Amino acid sequence: MTRSTRWLLFSFVLTLTITPLAIHAYQQPVQLSERIAPPPPAPSPAQLAAQADRQKMLDLLHIDSLRQGANGNNPQAPNAANYDESKANPYPTLPDPLVLNNGKKVTSSKIWWNQRRPEIVELFDREIYGRVPKNVPKVKWEVASTKHEMNGDVPVITKELIGHVDNSSYPEIAVDMRVSLSTPANAKGSVPVIMEFGGNPPGTGRAFGGPAKAAPKQPAGPTWQQQVLAKGWGYAEIYTSTIQADNGAGLTQGIIGLVNKGQPRQPDDWGALRAWAWGASRALDYFETDKAVDAKQVGIEGHSRWGKATVVAMAYDQRFAVAYVSSSGEGGAKIHRRNWGELVENVAATNEYHWMAGNFLKYAGPLNWNDLPVDSHELVAMCAPRPVFLSAGATNGDGWVDAKGTFLAGVGAGPVYKLLGKRDMGTTAFPAIETPLIDGDVAFRQHSGGHTPAPNWPTFITFASRYIKARS
Repeated sequence: MTRSTRWLLFSFVLTLTITPLAIHAYQQPVQLSERIAPPPPAPSPAQLAAQADRQKMLDLLHIDSLRQGANGNNPQAPNAANYDESKANPYPTLPDPLVLNNGKKVTSSKIWWNQRRPEIVELFDREIYGRVPKNVPKVKWEVASTKHEMNGDVPVITKELIGHVDNSSYPEIAVDMRVSLSTPANAKGSVPVIMEFGGNPPGTGRAFGGPAKAAPKQPAGPTWQQQVLAKGWGYAEIYTSTIQADNGAGLTQGIIGLVNKGQPRQPDDWGALRAWAWGASRALDYFETDKAVDAKQVGIEGHSRWGKATVVAMAYDQRFAVAYVSSSGEGGAKIHRRNWGELVENVAATNEYHWMAGNFLKYAGPLNWNDLPVDSHELVAMCAPRPVFLSAGATNGDGWVDAKGTFLAGVGAGPVYKLLGKRDMGTTAFPAIETPLIDGDVAFRQHSGGHTPAPNWPTFITFASRYIKARS
């Protein structure tokens, strides 16, 4: 055996000895903190479409990048959501709802209605929620079915309604709005109705905004529908997914896509919140034709993203008699200038930007929150003199929506309510949790039940009962 042959044999034996040890060492489990996180799942086609649509809007606005939103799921993240009140008000000065654009003070209800309110509406149209086009098609309502049923121990008549939007100008897109309306079967005449925003028709699931969290425990007792039936009122559900999809990919479909003939939006075109509010107004059009409904006494309610839609609907359509705005957060009744929970930057992100006008994106990039020409207290002021009930949960469970920021919007709207002969909230001091402020025409209560409207329904009904009543 030559020297080279002996060396090859030795190398082979050494390899057989060492390799299993190396493999064994490589396969030892590492500590959890040392593991490499799996890559995030690839974006879905809908997410990719939303990203592309949002990028088109950014290009249209000549915006290179936007600031990152708050992280509501990881308190250790560099961009963790703030829940420290000492850091919550970087821009404490709010626009004055009673000062005209020319700097003059509003001194009468006539100046409010003829000058100041139109100025505020224009700013919300252009910069926040977008304009409803003048050429929106008409809606023809059909009663698809009528059934007699029981809700608890109360017999009701439930009508399933379909609102067919005229699509003759662009047949490629069909919009058939759906509403469910239930009224007491034994009513002697027309009754008040509370209409709730919901996402999808029954059986297709519902989603709520904000960071992921466990579903809150619902309080025992009657449902909200049973509570309003006990007052002799009716109830309705309007399904927003049948008006406008809750994603950016859907902006070339639904009512927005129909009016735009399938083309992308312009910067001041309406977003989904304004479209949902438009749909609620069209349902109210139908209620005005139904003898079972007292259309002068229709209230509107919504929670989370539908809380946003609720305050928008109430602000823009003066026919709604009362509103219950639940956990609406940023883009709803929360003050935009607050650094607490959900931020302007979150709503400008890919999964939420479609709620707003394209121009809103500017305030998460080249501009900042204090550059906004209006804030949410002026949205609440647009509801005046009609009664509004603002609601949110405790920080532990519903901090994302900023209960105090919502309270401050109600406080900020107070001077307009007083100008119009109504009562403000009665205090500027944030109340203890579970304390109802319902003696004025703009009201507030924070509950401890988490991200849910359920705990505040009894308080809202007590508040609303001052304004709407069933006929005896």
